[in-house]
Amino acid sequence: MKDSKIQWTDDTWNPFHGCHKVSEGCKYCYMYRGKEQYKKDPNIVLKSKTQFSEPLKWKESKLVFTCSWSDWFIEEADKWRDELWQIIKATPHLTYQILTKRPERILQCLPADWGQGYDNVWLGVSVENDKNLHRIKILGEIPAKVKFISAEPLLGELPGLNDILKQYKFDWCIIGGESGNSQGKYLFRECKLEWIADIIKVCQTNNVKVFVKQLGTHLKKQMQLKDSHAGEMEEWPEEFRIREFPIGMSKENNVIDDTSELLVATIDKSEAETIIEEREELIESPTELSFPDKLEVVLENNQEIIIPKPVTKNTKIGLKIPKSVLTFNYIKLPNSR
Repeated sequence: MKDSKIQWTDDTWNPFHGCHKVSEGCKYCYMYRGKEQYKKDPNIVLKSKTQFSEPLKWKESKLVFTCSWSDWFIEEADKWRDELWQIIKATPHLTYQILTKRPERILQCLPADWGQGYDNVWLGVSVENDKNLHRIKILGEIPAKVKFISAEPLLGELPGLNDILKQYKFDWCIIGGESGNSQGKYLFRECKLEWIADIIKVCQTNNVKVFVKQLGTHLKKQMQLKDSHAGEMEEWPEEFRIREFPIGMSKENNVIDDTSELLVATIDKSEAETIIEEREELIESPTELSFPDKLEVVLENNQEIIIPKPVTKNTKIGLKIPKSVLTFNYIKLPNSR
């Protein structure tokens, strides 16, 4: 169930709130705006009285944007973080999206059993302009199952991004122009379509999935769009209508049960006549839906897929398929472990 208006997640979890501005992207922070509306000091970091253990109550699998009103790696949270890591470990059905502007603190704040990363934790960095591209490099050196970039609010070109993505493996990039008001304390700054287009091209060249969240208030006004944040894809030029998720995800945000490395591909019915070497291990799929003209499937570790013929509704098929897209009576993964 989606409980967040943020397009790239399902829910938010704020075990603590309050933060300090560290770079240009923080200037018109929505947390500061929200706190000040309630006459609260946004610079004071406080443990939440109601949200701290909230994920323990959630039974359904979903994406969880973690610390949307703070920064998971902020110093004041050091005294709570060990307990919070335990909550994350106790809820493997939830996928935590941890986004930071403090990547230099990540290593010292990871749990002792982090290893190559928890299966249900994605680590990301916010990069609003070329000046802060160093954050990507820092995260690039840190192990994580999924690494991502948030270029929001995008305040300038990122000419150095291509070189960095050739050096470090990243899975996902969120792009968004800044939203804000035309007057008052919390305004908005310029975002150009060319900047967004360049980032899309660089990401696609380097096999990084792209999620264009919004064009921002500046382009909303310039292009005379209806949505206040320019967040409705239907209003955008076709080339910007991209909302992909990283490995192991469907378009509807549902997490696939299997936690191995996964890639998404589209297969035509006509292409499903090919038979590749089959393996015997079968995994029962939870549901069964009708077969469309095209189906979105997931390939394990870039390997060839197993497709028997003819393909029908109840065919045993060698594909891991997101629940929200299509599932069969059985699924089979190549080179199953």
